[in-house]
Amino acid sequence: MHARTLGLSRYTCKQCKRSFRNRSGLTQHTHAKHPRFLTHLTPSNNYGQLPPVNDHPPEMEQELPNDSEMGMEDNIQAAFIGPGDVLFRNYHPGLTGQPCNAQGDFLPNGAQPEPRQPKSPDDWSPYNSRLEFELADFTYTRSQMSAVSLNVLLELWAASLVEAGGRPIFSSCREMYQTIDDTDVGDVKWQSFTVKYTGDMEANPAPWMHDEYDIWFRDPRKVVQNMLGNPEFAKEMDYQPFREYDTKSSMRRWQDFMSGDWAWRQADIIAQDPDCLGSTFVPIILGSDKTTVSVATGQNDYYPLYLSIGNIHNNVRRAHRNGVVLIAFLAMPKTTREHANKDNFRKFRRQLFHSTLGRILKSFKSGMVKPEVTLFGDGHYRRVIYGLGPYIADYEEQALLTCIVRNWCPRCLAYRNDLDDDNALHRCRDHTEMLISEFTLDALWNEYGIVGELVPFTHDFLRADIYELIAPDLLHQIIKGAFKDHLVEWVEKFLRHTHGDARANEILDDIDRRIAAIAPFPGLRRFPQGRHFKQWTGDDSKALMKVYLPAIEGHVPEEIIRTFRAFLEFCYLVRRNILTEKDLDDLDEVLAWFYRYREVFKTTGVVSSFSLPRQHAMKHYKQLIQLFGAPNGLCSSITESKHVKAVKRPYRRTNKYHALGQMLVINQRLDKLAASRADFESRSMLHGTCLSTALAQLASQNATRARLTEAHQQLSDADQDNESERPLGSASLDESQGDYEDVDGPRVEAHVCLAQTRQRNRPRTIVALADELNIPDLPKLVRIFLLGQLLPDNNRDPADIPPTECPGYEGRISIYHSASSTFYAPSDLSGIGGMRREYIRAAPTWRREGPRYDCVFVITDPTLEGMWGMDVARVLCFFSFKTRGISYPCAIVQWFDRVGEGPDETTGMWMVRPSFTPRRERNLAVIHVDTIFRAAHLIPIYGRDFVPRNIKPCHSYDVFHGFYVNKFADHHAFEIAY
Repeated sequence: MHARTLGLSRYTCKQCKRSFRNRSGLTQHTHAKHPRFLTHLTPSNNYGQLPPVNDHPPEMEQELPNDSEMGMEDNIQAAFIGPGDVLFRNYHPGLTGQPCNAQGDFLPNGAQPEPRQPKSPDDWSPYNSRLEFELADFTYTRSQMSAVSLNVLLELWAASLVEAGGRPIFSSCREMYQTIDDTDVGDVKWQSFTVKYTGDMEANPAPWMHDEYDIWFRDPRKVVQNMLGNPEFAKEMDYQPFREYDTKSSMRRWQDFMSGDWAWRQADIIAQDPDCLGSTFVPIILGSDKTTVSVATGQNDYYPLYLSIGNIHNNVRRAHRNGVVLIAFLAMPKTTREHANKDNFRKFRRQLFHSTLGRILKSFKSGMVKPEVTLFGDGHYRRVIYGLGPYIADYEEQALLTCIVRNWCPRCLAYRNDLDDDNALHRCRDHTEMLISEFTLDALWNEYGIVGELVPFTHDFLRADIYELIAPDLLHQIIKGAFKDHLVEWVEKFLRHTHGDARANEILDDIDRRIAAIAPFPGLRRFPQGRHFKQWTGDDSKALMKVYLPAIEGHVPEEIIRTFRAFLEFCYLVRRNILTEKDLDDLDEVLAWFYRYREVFKTTGVVSSFSLPRQHAMKHYKQLIQLFGAPNGLCSSITESKHVKAVKRPYRRTNKYHALGQMLVINQRLDKLAASRADFESRSMLHGTCLSTALAQLASQNATRARLTEAHQQLSDADQDNESERPLGSASLDESQGDYEDVDGPRVEAHVCLAQTRQRNRPRTIVALADELNIPDLPKLVRIFLLGQLLPDNNRDPADIPPTECPGYEGRISIYHSASSTFYAPSDLSGIGGMRREYIRAAPTWRREGPRYDCVFVITDPTLEGMWGMDVARVLCFFSFKTRGISYPCAIVQWFDRVGEGPDETTGMWMVRPSFTPRRERNLAVIHVDTIFRAAHLIPIYGRDFVPRNIKPCHSYDVFHGFYVNKFADHHAFEIAY
């Protein structure tokens, strides 16, 4: 049937002749397959200028439709980004983030920032010196020293200076606090307003009707201006919406917020106003969640409200920097049990939430209509237009935000008893307002899940529809909800339904023992007493996800194992830092498998229905990714982490009497110190340390001091060359960072380094080490290693090479109990550049619980991907030696053999077993640490056997004979162990 018969218009691409049903389809196709590269429009981004026209075939521009044919939206700015031109972006043509002057007049492309009154490089105001600032920052931010302890420290300092006639830089904690308070940068003062019930009074009004509620907040507009002007974010910020593609395949990619379709569509609407063209769109991201700071000291609940902006990159928002800021403490009305469940109180409490948000955010309203000029961290002014963006919240709060009835979906109209309905329409503001105008409150409640008496706060703001602003919530919806509260509980119900309580308890105890016996791994929480404890946190749920699947195998049917595998793969896919169109297709596939295999819980009678809002939310993730970019930049784990810094730690620093006021002051001082540090770093005033700066200043005044400093530096360099003799303070068994840490700075190549301190009570020769480890062939293994290092192109069997051609090593060695692997893992907790460091242990005694010898991924074929290019090995010892002027950092490892030609079909994980020689001896080798990629985590293949009660984590790699390579250990492992 022809398109004309169906009433459809056909649009044809002038280059490849492909047809589309609508103009939007043609536009998206043109952006992806035939991008326009224009030189007279320069996108404002941190990737530099557009490539010149001559870099592209002239026929491309000749074949493209002209502006009159395509309209403004098709006049797309496009640019290659990153090295190698492997990616390109189409930038929004209307809201371009064009720099301007302080009066709002646009500057020509390439213009330098408008000069401002520069600060002196030695202007530490309000501090008198770097030492003052560093002391204030260290004691208040890093060590969080109490006022009493700080006064003691300052008194001791003063006593040490009495003979010299000096005085400490602060006389008391009050003087230091006053100096912090005098800081101008980052200063947004706390304000408050009071609200109370103004509705109809009952004959005997409830106490809550007379109560007044104080709301403390900071002007969010000023907070956003500080964020936009933060020089730390200048290179981690997008100034205009864009769509990113792979150059070879033209495959769309989603990462940071501005890469999503929502920001682009908002820009389309804003660009219809000619006064807004050239502006920077700033989406306001909000998040809130009740939190309890102390159960033991009474009712201490707080309701913090956080703010971020969509322009900063996800890694900044996730790196626990000031990319997420506390802006308010919301009211939490309470009443007596008699009135707590009455409709009028519940309505008041809900509407108070919305009215409060509207009042707090009202300073944005003018900037949502007409642009306002704002200074950015790169030194440029830009015209800014604001808009309400996604709201980060758990399901309970999503229901409150969207004014829906519990157990309904906040994003679509699927009936609460049939949430799997694939044909349900999406909720929207206009449709809801129409329903409210046509139906009774009871009909709205029962048929559409709408609480018709409430008005969402977004109704007061331009271009805001709360139903499309609900952000994906990985932590509460998926990890704590669908995984822990649903699937894990269903397994227990299945076991009880199938085996009865007595036998089920035995199996559940064995599952707990299996989990407790798993070997340690960086970032992996342990469950030494099993899973039965009352306070179950998000971190506990995430930790259980990493190890639960192998622990239940053998105790439950294969369909349940496949259910967990599909669910875990969904979780790890959506957590990726970058998602492509292929990833979204994979997401559809694993979600379909999950829906298929979870039916086992229904057929066995464990559950009667899957109409569960948290599991239903998984249906919406594909669209949410397309709208808002990668979900890891909007997860409620970000606000949960912020609770610790902004609420729980400040609470602990108070005297617990009227704690909120003290918490406000603490947060304001922390923000001022962070802003001062960013300001000083932007002026290059914090290079080196306080001591090195002081020595440099003395050196410029005293030549003798200069020579001493130079000698000191030469001595330090010599110590660095002779690492094995360097007695620095960080011993491998006492790493203060634990097993892992995020690493600040830009992305660098992955590398492995031995610990800073050698072990002094370990053997100092190869022969002695061979005796200690019971490896008689160790000298031979070292000889084979040296052969590979000195003669890398040699193809002869090492056994055929005479010792004279491949001498061994008989000198001194240094032994280390750990090595650190630093690698790019932006999907996990990492630094602002996505770098992460973990520690690989090889110690005969670890924390008084027995030995710890970790496993690692070893790169054996760099040309292959995933497990095909890597082998798994267990590190028995780290050591180093120096011969012929070359230092060799090494590891003694035992290899593992793969079981099968690919991952296990049921669990999706590779299986390995310890490797042995034909003589049934351990297959050992000495390898260079440069061949180690990172740590690997293995979980025993338990089968149907019960685990003995005396098995400890330190025994795991020794008593079991087959293992799964745990690709769920973290998100980076999921991306490499396939």
